[in-house]
Amino acid sequence: MPQKIGGINKYSYLCGMKIEIQPQESNRAEAFKMWMSSPQPMVTLVKTLDVSRLVKVGKRTGMKFNMLLCWCIGKAASEMEAFYLLPEEGKLFRYDRLAVNVIVDNCKGGISTCDVPFTDDLSQFNQQYLQLTQQVAESCENMERKDCMIVGTSAMPQTELDGIVNQYCGIFNNPFLAWGKYRQSWFKTMLPVSFQFHHVQMDGGHAARFLEGVQQTINQLKG
Repeated sequence: MPQKIGGINKYSYLCGMKIEIQPQESNRAEAFKMWMSSPQPMVTLVKTLDVSRLVKVGKRTGMKFNMLLCWCIGKAASEMEAFYLLPEEGKLFRYDRLAVNVIVDNCKGGISTCDVPFTDDLSQFNQQYLQLTQQVAESCENMERKDCMIVGTSAMPQTELDGIVNQYCGIFNNPFLAWGKYRQSWFKTMLPVSFQFHHVQMDGGHAARFLEGVQQTINQLKG
């Protein structure tokens, strides 16, 4: 995992790096052998998160709910080694920084994608999120970071959803989270989230710990 300086991921300010590694020299050697050539190597877990804290912080600070959730996802992912590995075109690569991809409604009525580099500093991530997504919305051009391991996200707040399954054929191998509209009750606000990942990158146990990490990050969010 990347070295951190003063609580801020130093790679937020430097160019990232992507290197090919030999699968047999990694802790994913057996998984690579079993799943790299599978026609359906993706796995999906669905977990309902308690996002009450995100809603409260958003109301107090004016920060967007989606940005806060993306930061929590990036924070939990940044603390797991598996998220810095990615299988692509029969090879295995290691990255030294992460970015969170968001879907943006653009000015032409379509959608574009925007990669927001992750940093431990919530204020800085918020600033980048707002600046970059606005730029993408106005330009209608995708903003991609080839030097980062991308954690994909997609929010569909128009309706409540119980789960989402994305492409399952291994064309898009990056980990991907999706959700709909959150559900409010008297005491809690809940949100079902689907998490899709490539089996070479991680096992179900890693994915379960990641989702628990997202929940813990939400619970500890200050603001």
